[in-house]
Amino acid sequence: MSTVLEQIVERTRERLRVEEKPDRRAAEAAVEGRTRFAFRNAIARAGVNVIAEIKSASPSAGTIVDAPDVERIAGDYIRGGAAAMSVVTEPEFFRGSRDWLARAKSASGLPVIMKDFVVEPSQILRGIAAGADAILLLASILDAKQIRDFIALLEAYGCDALVEVHDERELERAVEGGAHLIGVNNRDLKDFRVDLGTSERLGALMPAEAIRVAESGIRVRADVERLRDAGFHAFLVGESLLRQQDRTRAVRELVGA
Repeated sequence: MSTVLEQIVERTRERLRVEEKPDRRAAEAAVEGRTRFAFRNAIARAGVNVIAEIKSASPSAGTIVDAPDVERIAGDYIRGGAAAMSVVTEPEFFRGSRDWLARAKSASGLPVIMKDFVVEPSQILRGIAAGADAILLLASILDAKQIRDFIALLEAYGCDALVEVHDERELERAVEGGAHLIGVNNRDLKDFRVDLGTSERLGALMPAEAIRVAESGIRVRADVERLRDAGFHAFLVGESLLRQQDRTRAVRELVGA
């Protein structure tokens, strides 16, 4: 039986086979006059850098926010002191949309990373054209050469790649692929259990110059402090913020404002 990840990748490839080819000129126009590498600059600054996420659903959590009000959520996040935003754009399993990228960016003024299951360069070009400053790359579904090639494509447009890993083998792949920004997902993709110790374990193995991002399972300020002690620069937080009545206050509490 295939895993959820394998099902998502298969459905992604099926959609890509019928999508029109991306317009490189649209990607070039989107980055014209934009600050280059704005995402990495935002999350590498001193202090607590929260990457606050917008998503509608996930296979593990089900519906989180039905038909999210992107502008309102983005406004909550910027008022709370978020450093950047993450937008989950996968349309079937996570019920996201690339259209949310520009809306979130316009409403917040923050750099935005697109989270999707990227397997082809066309997705990168569409993401840049839609407003992404950075794009997530999953070491679980890409080899080192693909990671290197995708990073080079993004950097040619002044955009960043956040390479996500779950274990030591994926971390080796990310480093071999030349990742500058490395995210550790604390959620086990097989059983969806969350363990912040994953970030601590893998963080100790990362190159000293890597910008480190902890993902999943971050709920309270104590989690942030624990991961800061492990050398992490930024903290990607989604479900725990989205379920709050007062998202602005929730971000402030994580930031320590």
